[in-house]
Amino acid sequence: MPIRIADNLPARQVLEQERIFVMEENRALSQDIRPIRIIILNLMPEKVTTETQLLRALSNSPIQVDIDLLRITSHVSKNTSEEHLIKYYETFDEIKDRYYDGMIITGAPVEQMPYEEVDYWPELQMIMDWTKSHVYSTLHLCWGAMAGLYHHYGIPKYDLPKKCFGIFEHNMTYSRPVKLFRGFDDVFYVPHSRHTEVRKEDVEKIPSLRILSESDECGLFAVSDLHGRQIFIMGHSEYDRDTLDKEYKRDVAKGLDIEIPVNYYTDNDPEKEIIKTWASSATLMYTNWLNYYVYQETPFDLSLMEEYKNGN
Repeated sequence: MPIRIADNLPARQVLEQERIFVMEENRALSQDIRPIRIIILNLMPEKVTTETQLLRALSNSPIQVDIDLLRITSHVSKNTSEEHLIKYYETFDEIKDRYYDGMIITGAPVEQMPYEEVDYWPELQMIMDWTKSHVYSTLHLCWGAMAGLYHHYGIPKYDLPKKCFGIFEHNMTYSRPVKLFRGFDDVFYVPHSRHTEVRKEDVEKIPSLRILSESDECGLFAVSDLHGRQIFIMGHSEYDRDTLDKEYKRDVAKGLDIEIPVNYYTDNDPEKEIIKTWASSATLMYTNWLNYYVYQETPFDLSLMEEYKNGN
């Protein structure tokens, strides 16, 4: 799939080295098709890394996708330069009158804080409300998924007794085949790195939600509304091979109490090779989201989004 991003975005060089087709703006404008419009609200501290991971995940479909990057203005990023943010990211005020086929809201390293104590929580709430009328399908990731479930449905998060950290086995749990997991094996693997969880019994109290996938070891993985307009993913399928390795070694260097990530290193030895078991399912999940929940569902004229609200 050709993805259109800013010409000088640092992720472009990485993606081109991996032979991923990244389209320049002039060429995209010359094609007589309506591309899919996706906006990414990037709440992660290492924004360039997250940009690259998500763009890679979105790059395995024949659909042309235009990517916009959105930033929070009520929080000062400590890990990404202001120059990068100003050059490649837009603010909510700049995009609020646009309509998008899809949106991704990332996780954030604030999961152990009460939502109301996060400095950008009011701005995030405003954006999540806006998605209901201006975005056809929104994919929430990790803390972003927990925040979305809390904001839209009042579902709380809970601290875990120890960090959920590693690669865990998952399966589909919904009673009927689900398009998000079309083509998946009966068992698949997903990276997790979190200190909190959303509990199954709380989700089951909401008739307008359905649980799509879970793990015996780490609980819920995927939840959606009945129409696929809001999807909540608790893990990090988009992670690179070495993401958990870097996180583990960072915390060890800081002297933090951190266990070795589960099912990650050969023989459970951090000095040995990393076993990557989640790449194919990650690619398939993002491709299915783009195809079945975005491309095949959104109106050609996105200004008609209100008429399609809640799947009508």
